[in-house]
Amino acid sequence: QVQLVESGGGLVQAGGSLRLSCAASGRTFSSYVMAWFRQAPGNERDFVAAISRSGSSTDHTDSVKGRFAISRDNAKNTVYLQMNSLKPEDPAVYYCAAVYGTSLYRRADEYTYWGQGTQVTVSS
Repeated sequence: QVQLVESGGGLVQAGGSLRLSCAASGRTFSSYVMAWFRQAPGNERDFVAAISRSGSSTDHTDSVKGRFAISRDNAKNTVYLQMNSLKPEDPAVYYCAAVYGTSLYRRADEYTYWGQGTQVTVSS
């Protein structure tokens, strides 16, 4: 079983940066594809980014390409989301997700394990 705990959310000025972390328990972290999703009030839980087991491949949704970067440190059982140049559409609850396998899915229902979420708020 995998337990995921997000941290690093908070209030940031528009145009600023924030780094989210997701710490995973267990001995098989490197066997899981990891992803970040976000959900704003009244919206669906939308894909943000995914990363392969080794970290060699990533996928980012168009709205965050060039601004956000997913990464992972398998030695620390941690996945990160570096968020730069934050925009008005970025505030949401951000969730870390994991699935055993190799495919970088964009659908939320493909992921088996989820963190509790961390709030990101952008101030004007």
